[in-house]
Amino acid sequence: MLFRLASISFWILLCPTPGRSQAVPAHAVGQTSIPDRVAIDSGRAIMLRGMTRAGTPGASVTVMRGGRIVWSEGLGLADVENRVPVTTSTKFRIGSVSKSLTATAVGLLVESGKLDLDAPVQKYAPSFPVKAYPISTRQVAGHLAGIRHYANEEFLSARHYKNVTESLTMFSNDSLLFRPGDRYSYSTYGFVLVSAVVEGAAGEPFLAFMQRRVLDPAGMRNTIAEFPDSLIPNRARFYTRADSVSPTVNAPYVDQSNKWAGGGYLSTTPDLALFGDAMITGKIVKPATLDLLWTSQHTTDGKPTGYGIGWSVATDSAGRQVVRHSGGSDGGTALLVLYPKQRMVFAFLFNSDGPQPPLQRVIDLFVR
Repeated sequence: MLFRLASISFWILLCPTPGRSQAVPAHAVGQTSIPDRVAIDSGRAIMLRGMTRAGTPGASVTVMRGGRIVWSEGLGLADVENRVPVTTSTKFRIGSVSKSLTATAVGLLVESGKLDLDAPVQKYAPSFPVKAYPISTRQVAGHLAGIRHYANEEFLSARHYKNVTESLTMFSNDSLLFRPGDRYSYSTYGFVLVSAVVEGAAGEPFLAFMQRRVLDPAGMRNTIAEFPDSLIPNRARFYTRADSVSPTVNAPYVDQSNKWAGGGYLSTTPDLALFGDAMITGKIVKPATLDLLWTSQHTTDGKPTGYGIGWSVATDSAGRQVVRHSGGSDGGTALLVLYPKQRMVFAFLFNSDGPQPPLQRVIDLFVR
């Protein structure tokens, strides 16, 4: 049976909305001030209205300030057919927020002297063919290398790739789109190449290095590369909608093994908030490495791209530094936003790939 918008909206509004997950350490939960209570109520209303309009079954949100949880809540349904509510332990597809996780691995390898960002990528990924122009890891990780993005139905690939090197074959024989550095062109496949570079520089499989050096140190116990055939506790079901008048339906089957580094992880909003705070506080990488990751790169003619290594970087209207990454995947939408100077982190996850609520309005309620 197809669950049409009216039915889904009904369940979003009536579904229990669990608060803080038991997965969040007790010491990380702060006292809620009156202004924050008002912000939480307003933010919840904004999200529920947006979810109803978009036909999005479920969502999770976590707001962290100064290392303590201000708001962490599940909204709506993780599984429509079985009426399973979202909690803050629900695992969603985070899409391209995976690039920010991968960028941390790059930073760690630079710190240890194992990775030269400006060396040709073939130094670490020898299976990747030499192109008409040399390309570096810095250019690839900043979307300046000219590597193409998805084509045709590749976004919905159902093929399983046994390792990172095999996944390179999806694009490795294609020509570069332009001379490296000439322009910015977003590419998830670029981060597949970055994962091969990480493997070569680290001397161990990409997923193993990520677990040992990024996820475990950040305390991310509920973040995992998605394997479609594995039993993964608290994994949401994923949904899609063709347009504003079409029913919400199950998203197509996909296998994310072609893009672990660029869009293949599952996570929870508390885990993403822990990651963001660990980055801000230098728990994983050094301050100099943060500057490397969070400084905009430039095209060869000197124009800033607004993207560092694995992060979009900007300054808001009040002059505050903002670093972020959004993510879109089959049946999933994600947003991770950091205000480093204020030590604030916002994580949003949805189990639908349609338009989502105006999340900047939610963020503005808390940034003071």
